[in-house]
Amino acid sequence: MLYETVHLKDFYPFTGEDGRDPLLTLYLPDNLAELRREDQRRPCLLICPGGAYMMCSGREAEPVAFHFLPAGFNVFVLTYSVAPHRFPAQLLEVAAAFDWMEQNAGRLHCDLGRTAVMGFSAGGHLAAHYVGARDWPEVRARFPRAHRPAASVLCYPVITTDPAFSHKKSFEYLLGAYPEGEAAARFSCEKLVTDKTPPTFLWHTASDGNVPVENSLLYAMALSRARVPMELHIYPQGVHGLATADAQTNNALTPAAARNSGWLPSAREWLAETLA
Repeated sequence: MLYETVHLKDFYPFTGEDGRDPLLTLYLPDNLAELRREDQRRPCLLICPGGAYMMCSGREAEPVAFHFLPAGFNVFVLTYSVAPHRFPAQLLEVAAAFDWMEQNAGRLHCDLGRTAVMGFSAGGHLAAHYVGARDWPEVRARFPRAHRPAASVLCYPVITTDPAFSHKKSFEYLLGAYPEGEAAARFSCEKLVTDKTPPTFLWHTASDGNVPVENSLLYAMALSRARVPMELHIYPQGVHGLATADAQTNNALTPAAARNSGWLPSAREWLAETLA
């Protein structure tokens, strides 16, 4: 396995402005020469951990990567900038991560036609926001051909700026203040869904007390209206931020919450079908 950490500012100097240092950590399976797979190109998964845009959770990084390596994915974890760094820094860092993957696709055996972005909580907002906003001037000014993922996986994501359901702190950390009016619509991901949005897998818990389940439901309804293929799992119990929903990422789990670990095989199967 190839394990490597890349400082994106070494390749995209603007990502190092204001003291930022976004990291892209690579977890790549070996291509087995004895099976004549030296030139095998693998699907790629870019993971954006959660943390309310004030941190990047380690529980939603490497432990998740290790569940997708056996499925044959090249896995990349983005440790993106958080508060006090504001939008559009995070969006540009996702674009830079994909661009770096494209620039190194041959060496890393990446199949660029089979890329997916995965995000947890605020990282889910970042993933969904990139999917909906990669054509915005803020991105195109730096990346005229910003990569379009073929699929997205959103795990208990922050989606909406609707005050009835939003995780307000995430938007305050991202923007410096809670958005209102037209600005609110720009950062409410369900409003950015079109028929060009890639197929999406979502999961959430009905009892999530931090990011209400309506965030995933609103996004799913928007996908349905746009006729975008999707798969949605709502588990009845479990706190916010379960990650892999096992002992590796949780100190204590109820049997009901442990059932949520079923999202992992479901997501792997869905990705295999969607990226086939």
